[in-house]
Amino acid sequence: MHTQVEQAQKGTITQQMHDIARSERIDPHELCERIAAGSAVIMRRGKRCCGIGKGLSTKVNVNLGTSSTKVCVDEEIQKARIAETFGADTISDLSMGGDINAIRKEILSRTTLPVTTVPVYQAVAEHGLKKMTSDDIMATLRMQAEQGISSIVIHCVNHEMLGELAKKKRLLGIVSKGGSITSAYMLINKYENPFVEHFDEILSICHRYDIVLSLGNTARSGCIHDRRDRMQLAEIRQNIQLAHRARSAGVQVIIEGAGGHIRSDRIAPMVKYYKKQSPFPLFVAGPLPTDIAVGYDHIAGAAGASAASAAGADYLCYITPAEHLGLPGPDAVKEGLIAFRIAAHIGDTVKYGREADDTKIALLRAALDREGQIRCSMDPQRARELSDGDPECTMCGEFCAIKIMREF
Repeated sequence: MHTQVEQAQKGTITQQMHDIARSERIDPHELCERIAAGSAVIMRRGKRCCGIGKGLSTKVNVNLGTSSTKVCVDEEIQKARIAETFGADTISDLSMGGDINAIRKEILSRTTLPVTTVPVYQAVAEHGLKKMTSDDIMATLRMQAEQGISSIVIHCVNHEMLGELAKKKRLLGIVSKGGSITSAYMLINKYENPFVEHFDEILSICHRYDIVLSLGNTARSGCIHDRRDRMQLAEIRQNIQLAHRARSAGVQVIIEGAGGHIRSDRIAPMVKYYKKQSPFPLFVAGPLPTDIAVGYDHIAGAAGASAASAAGADYLCYITPAEHLGLPGPDAVKEGLIAFRIAAHIGDTVKYGREADDTKIALLRAALDREGQIRCSMDPQRARELSDGDPECTMCGEFCAIKIMREF
């Protein structure tokens, strides 16, 4: 089977390319060229496709899944439904508790969205950090590929990076869960990174199923005090090298970076640095531009994400109000998703000048068509609840600026 990259490199426009070009209102030949060059990817599951990268609208991913201390399958199903209903582009199943395969099967059966996994999560949950082997990790990765996932995340931290971390006094060291697990495995066993050692085998698996490979962001900062350092720079270089190897092997690839906690004025330069170094789509977790928004991190994260998207980030991983506090429930998932969809749209108005939806709302406001505004909102039910149920807006009453200026 030829992958999307291989087809694009031959100049073949696949049905998936046609579908995405139509939905994004771009030239399919341009999309084909971008996929061939590695600046765009198609993440797909069945007939459902999601285009991520250059010239495409900023996409939003929703994380869900059980933890080692909280397992409620019904809630995870509800979260998956919310993700699809309220416009997520992809979901990531990060389950680490309960019957993980059964949970994933349920999630896959209840949504049509492309699904991403982090294989080391399931491997460590089932085997334990001190007993897990590279064979366990690779077996988990192969099994998940066979289950029909659309993308996998691997963390390619190496001993050079860990050495740089030891020299640098961060307030918070490694805050990436997958990165910390992989690093601990390396240090406990005095081994190299299993994902780097088995990289060619991973590429073979991804090629076979046309799975998008996502190169994780182990070195991201955990607070705005911790600025970009040598560990982050080493990871950027490593991930870019591996991404080129992946594309040469006919595998679609995304690089995760510029995520975590980054002070507001540093977000755009960080994103632009990544985009200058490589053509590959950039996946950003957050970023959070402040550390004080506990309980409201979805708002802080959306502020950071809008700046990242405007600067060129292609793909956002949402944050919920429960960030740093606990496993998010369904309501928190919904809040986080809508906040990040707004952030993605803000970024697209800057990157691409996509203001048609804004103009539509503006015209409805000018016409005092409140019901029309509600219908066009991301969450009409929520908007209707906030409208007080009054036939007219109760904010200004008879002293509405638009009404006043109509008269005079």
